[in-house]
Amino acid sequence: MEKTWRWFGKNDKITLAMLKQIGVEGIVTALHDVPLGEVWTREKIRDLKEYIESYGMRWSVVESLPVTETIKYGGPDREQQIEVYKESLTNLGKEGIHCVCYNFMPVLDWARTDLMHDNPNGASNLYFNWAEFAYFDIHILKREGAEEQWKAFNEAHSEWHRDILKEVNEIKQKATPEYDHDLVETIVIKTQGFVSGNFKEGDDKPVELFRQLLALYDGVTKEQLQENMKTWLEAIMPICDEYDIDMCVHPDDPPFPILGLPRIVNCDDDIQHFLNAVPNEHNGLTFCAGSLSAGGHNDITTLAEKYHERTHFVHLRSCYIFPNGDFTEASHLGGRADLVELARIFEKEEQRRKATRKPTTQKLPMRVDHGMTMLGDESKGYNAGYSFLGRMFGLAQVQGILATVDNELGIQYKQPGFFG
Repeated sequence: MEKTWRWFGKNDKITLAMLKQIGVEGIVTALHDVPLGEVWTREKIRDLKEYIESYGMRWSVVESLPVTETIKYGGPDREQQIEVYKESLTNLGKEGIHCVCYNFMPVLDWARTDLMHDNPNGASNLYFNWAEFAYFDIHILKREGAEEQWKAFNEAHSEWHRDILKEVNEIKQKATPEYDHDLVETIVIKTQGFVSGNFKEGDDKPVELFRQLLALYDGVTKEQLQENMKTWLEAIMPICDEYDIDMCVHPDDPPFPILGLPRIVNCDDDIQHFLNAVPNEHNGLTFCAGSLSAGGHNDITTLAEKYHERTHFVHLRSCYIFPNGDFTEASHLGGRADLVELARIFEKEEQRRKATRKPTTQKLPMRVDHGMTMLGDESKGYNAGYSFLGRMFGLAQVQGILATVDNELGIQYKQPGFFG
């Protein structure tokens, strides 16, 4: 697989020169300076693409060309926003970019409650605590009906042997304004603010904005959200066919319904549904082993075996689920996702593509996704989950896996940037 890295543009503290030295072949990025819902012009796309190429790498994946909320919930300007998306997608195709990762999660992208959770080795990782998230929902958002929904959620997960609402009340007894502020920063700003999404650094009333966005989905069911995704995909598939662009949806993270919102890429049935709804080969999956492994209902290897032909982008990371259902990022050699076996499955898939697909979409890009915060990463101001040394450590682990798997399969592995 092509070894890629999520990079946040020319202002990223991690430079392309640094990435070239550690074996990165392709860049995963976006036009982060273009406001949500505006057209990506050919000029801006070309400028960034040529800048990446000047360092000997290619712009492998767009992550992401954001799908606006109005497309997701079916707002009054949905058709206009679909046309904006089609124009941006056309411009990407004309500039020779052939893979777009996106998500169809309402309001909130990936969610964590602790961005610096201590590891036994002294480093830190991202962490999700269900009781803290429920506290945010019930007592900070003050969402109507939240307490009853969390009671039902707790009952549905009796295998966790916990009382989430009791834990929420214990948090409330100890919570301070500073604690509430930090939790809002973690859930809303620090995990969302560095992408071209609904929230950004400096928002002075993020909770109020959050409530306004949630209100847009009043009455929207899972079936309606699935139908809205189908409508949007059908509208853009002719462009994907013309320019050979693979669209790959990112699974919900965590893979559960949250905040009373429908979520539609959680499990095997959900994946099968959207692939069957639009059976074009360009409609595919970002196989994020980390997001999927955060749900105990998902068998990660089985899903990879089933959907490798419709996977256009791979995130190789893994989560560890604690007995009470909370989860954290695991080592790239541990957790619930067997990255060695996933590497075998997807390396074989890439070989199949070399024999069956056009040159533009033969490569299967892979990135290690999140990494530990370690060895001074915490002082560099990196985006949450996107450390340099921690991700480099993960990439080194995965490069070793890929070299071993390639040897098993009789494929010559070559590390970029080295002689021989």
